[in-house]
Amino acid sequence: MTANPEISIVVACRNEATHIGALLDSLVQQDLLGMDWEAIIADGMSDDGTLEILEAYSARYAELRVMPNPGRVVSTGLNAAIRAARGAIILRMDAHTRYAPDYCRLCVETLRRTGADNIGGPARTEARGLRAQAIAAAYHSPFSTGGARFHDVDFEGWVDTVPYGCWRKSTLEQIGFFDEDLARNQDDELNLRLSRAGGKIWQSPKIVSWYSPRSRLSGLFRQYLQYGFWKVAVARKHRIPGSWRHIVPVVFILANATLLTGLAIAAASGAREWVARFAAAWLLVVSAYAGANLTASVCTARRYGWATFPFLPAVFVVYHVAYGAGSFLGLFRFAMASAGRPFARDSAFVRTTR
Repeated sequence: MTANPEISIVVACRNEATHIGALLDSLVQQDLLGMDWEAIIADGMSDDGTLEILEAYSARYAELRVMPNPGRVVSTGLNAAIRAARGAIILRMDAHTRYAPDYCRLCVETLRRTGADNIGGPARTEARGLRAQAIAAAYHSPFSTGGARFHDVDFEGWVDTVPYGCWRKSTLEQIGFFDEDLARNQDDELNLRLSRAGGKIWQSPKIVSWYSPRSRLSGLFRQYLQYGFWKVAVARKHRIPGSWRHIVPVVFILANATLLTGLAIAAASGAREWVARFAAAWLLVVSAYAGANLTASVCTARRYGWATFPFLPAVFVVYHVAYGAGSFLGLFRFAMASAGRPFARDSAFVRTTR
């Protein structure tokens, strides 16, 4: 291992014993065409055997270094790894993703060719089992994600964010590292700061990786509850509203909550006319959503396989309700809280959702 590698690959993980081996295998098999590299894996105090696997690999490969991440969340681990990195280029990898052999090389080449400040590929998925396949299929549907470009596996061009990332270390030193007050959405927040500083982000479909989505609806719900919650923290920090695709789910939750509350109050007070009005309005909202959900489920199943169709309506509901509920809770919590971490590190809004 050279003392001055060109590339530093950084990873933050916690309790990924089931998947960490696949990541490490794809990492050490990267085709870097002779470029010197190192990989720094920050382990968030895993207690499921992940650390033992990391230490076994680092004993075999001199390029791999393992360091503790007592903060336990992604942002603290990535920042510690970046500070320890010796390479001029920082390339992030995620512990729950498998990478094509040319992933790192194409990231570096594209960074240099385009002059961009951050580089990445689209979010491809790799799922096992029908339920996970339905979750993956819905992940790529505009009905669940609002059409974010990184969900489009064919899009190439300038974007506002990409999965993972590849930067010059000097860029991160200039704009600041990942926000350690954010347990989720820290990559989106960093890309927002980068864009506001005049930086540019490029997505190339030639840069290939496969993310393994949740396989259970309960895990998906917790994941998107956290995403919605922490998106509010990002919006609060930068004093900007979310885009329409972030606002619609919370409006849907608020509309349902308002109509049901009105219905309950009217029923309790015996106001039959208002009971009928609130009931009709709520049924109209639910019917419109059900129609849109069914249409999206048919379109998604047609593209990704009809075997996913029985699961898709429920999957879409989980995406929308979880994100909307998380956003609602975030609006309430951050309206009450001063700046800083709103929850302890073992809170449900911080814990790993797998």
